Amino acid sequence: MTRSPEEFTVNLLPAKLINGGIAGMVGVTCVFPIDLAKTRLQNQRSGQQLYRNMMDCLIKTVKSEGYFGMYRGAAVNLTLVTPEKAIKLAANDFFRHQLSKDGGKLTVFKEMLAGCCAGMCQVIVTTPMEMLKIQLQDAGSRSAEGHASVRFSSVNISCLMIRGLSMCFLRLLLLLRDMPFSVVYFPLFAHLHQLGQHSSGDPSVPFYWSFMSGCMAGCVAAVAVSPCDVVKTRLQSLKKGANEETYNGVVDCVRKILKKEGPGAFLKGASCRALVIAPLFGIAQVVYFVGVGEFLLGYSPYNIYSA
Repeated sequence: MTRSPEEFTVNLLPAKLINGGIAGMVGVTCVFPIDLAKTRLQNQRSGQQLYRNMMDCLIKTVKSEGYFGMYRGAAVNLTLVTPEKAIKLAANDFFRHQLSKDGGKLTVFKEMLAGCCAGMCQVIVTTPMEMLKIQLQDAGSRSAEGHASVRFSSVNISCLMIRGLSMCFLRLLLLLRDMPFSVVYFPLFAHLHQLGQHSSGDPSVPFYWSFMSGCMAGCVAAVAVSPCDVVKTRLQSLKKGANEETYNGVVDCVRKILKKEGPGAFLKGASCRALVIAPLFGIAQVVYFVGVGEFLLGYSPYNIYSA
């Protein structure tokens, strides 16, 4: 049985950060191949489609790059997702706590505001690693298409991380995706999760309900912000080949995609993204609310509920 989010307090912030980090690591390990397929499908241009769908992408990836090709960039992603989930999940709880200090029930607007603030906190920390993850995932695809092999030395990785940091401040690409995602996801999850409570006197929730709530909320939020994710991925991808489209910012990217590929292009990889985000957040929420961090820090049940 998992605890209700409302039972957490600011005193347990270190435990929340541990819970979020472990939750992210477990979740991303399970769904990383789908995330890789999503990135490669989003980067396909009209007339240059190497992959027909998610399964075709995974099969071709295994044939051309081997089994571990499906985990290209996984080390970076694990490094990225640990602070990302730790900050996002813990920050949401923190801001919800701050916004409900008067003892009143959180309004939907305050829940959305808490999610927005959580998304901002996460983006500031994780943007450089996100940039590197996208480029590593795309590298194998470019090699399979006949482009020159992409090699990442320690110097190149440092340069890419600096470039990613610059993009955080110049283009705010992840804010374009992660803030709307958090605004949709966290309030929806909170309301779905609350439906699983046994009673007002017993706010505990079965673990499977936490998983289902995380999956459902993650799926809805992922599809809702898929157009933002497509634009972000296009702008973050590797240098284009001679016949491939280049973009000069968000507005130019949106305009060219609409003109040359149509509105449907903004939903490229949406199903893959939903398949990634749904179980990722379902697993993450279960691990987060089970209380691994509290156990590791030596909290007893009495300390947890009286904190």
